[in-house]
Amino acid sequence: MNKQIIVTALLSLTIGAGISYIVPMMGAQQPQQGAAQKADSNKERKPLYYRHPMNPANTSPVPAKDGMGMDYIPVYATGAGKGSGPAGVVKIDPVVSQSIGVRTARAVKKKLTHNIRTVGLIDYDEKRVTRLHPKVEGWVEELYVDTTGEHVKKNMMLLAIYSPELVSTEEEYLLALKNLESLKNSVHPDIREGAQNLLRSSLERLQLFDVPDHQIREIERGQTIVRNMHIQSPFDGIVVKIGVREGQYVTPATELYKIADLSTIWIYVDIYEDEMPWVSTGDMAEMRVTGIPGKTFRGKVTYIYPYLDSKTRTNKIRLEFKNPDRALKPDMFANVTLLTSKQLDAVAIPSEAIIRTGRRDQVFIVTGPGRFEPREVTLGVTTNGEVQIVDGVKAGEEVVTSAQFLIDSESKLNEATAKMMEPKGAMEKQDDPDMKGMDMQGMDIKGMDKKNMQIEGKK
Repeated sequence: MNKQIIVTALLSLTIGAGISYIVPMMGAQQPQQGAAQKADSNKERKPLYYRHPMNPANTSPVPAKDGMGMDYIPVYATGAGKGSGPAGVVKIDPVVSQSIGVRTARAVKKKLTHNIRTVGLIDYDEKRVTRLHPKVEGWVEELYVDTTGEHVKKNMMLLAIYSPELVSTEEEYLLALKNLESLKNSVHPDIREGAQNLLRSSLERLQLFDVPDHQIREIERGQTIVRNMHIQSPFDGIVVKIGVREGQYVTPATELYKIADLSTIWIYVDIYEDEMPWVSTGDMAEMRVTGIPGKTFRGKVTYIYPYLDSKTRTNKIRLEFKNPDRALKPDMFANVTLLTSKQLDAVAIPSEAIIRTGRRDQVFIVTGPGRFEPREVTLGVTTNGEVQIVDGVKAGEEVVTSAQFLIDSESKLNEATAKMMEPKGAMEKQDDPDMKGMDMQGMDIKGMDKKNMQIEGKK
């Protein structure tokens, strides 16, 4: 029993001596190692600034606390500094990039074309519309065409007018004919020439009154006056309007008929300002009309109006289409596709990659794994979801097409921080007399005026 007690006591003394030797050694080594690691860490990672734990927009160049006593969070330089690129560069872990939905696309050099789809209104060809007025005063004796919409042929008689003035001119013409007949064998050349001149002037007056050739020949053959003058259609067309009825007194101011030739029609379309660079005179166009299903009409751009509509901010364009079967009717609506001929060799990127701030346009360029650089660009034309880059991006460069607004927010914060950390600003803060003698540790800088800061400094 005594031996067992003695052995136990010896073992206890041995273990205690070993522990008393090891613990001081470990305690001596651990502070040295921790201090070395802390020094290395501080040397490698120096905070750029400190930000509010709840509001990242509030920052401080020195450690601080918010109103609730929470420490500001240090923000370290991750790739910032010399050789890291312009201010605003953002670095995001690839895993985080995937989780927030960052997508990219490459800028491609290609030929850009653009077909414009719009709605048009069919109208008359203004060059093929005639309004008939009489050249003399008189009364409508007969109305041969008395229904609007009726199809008329060229030289078809429309109506007959009785005019005392016209009858007087016909009498003069008959007298001139008889005078020439009696004097054509005169021995005096002057007399024969005078008779011929009188006949010529009488005939010209009848022609100026638009007396048809067949009525003039009738006067010559019958040597009698034709009571009514016939007014004929100048071309094939449709009677759009009839302005008189039988027995009505008419003057040169009276519109007798309005006749339109529908073998060719015009289409008016409106395009927006950003589509104007694509369209030029002579471009082909396709048209479809609801009232004529399954048929496509083909025409061309004949005129681009030199002004914009002040209300709709659109440019009017006129197109011309053949209409041999008269199937297209004025005031019909049509779906029109302008097949623009212009092609541009350009560097193009998706339109959704552009961030439009109002003062400038910018994109984010992928310069490395998880590294995004903001770049200002000059834009050209837009077509089919793509936009031309005039300056700022080269073919082959990769741009961000989604989640760029999240990246832009971080970029703006980094850019603002970089400006705040400029040496000039730091020197100004150090030279501020109100900042001298102040213990900045634990102070909430945001929202604190100089007067309160001076009081805290004195305390």
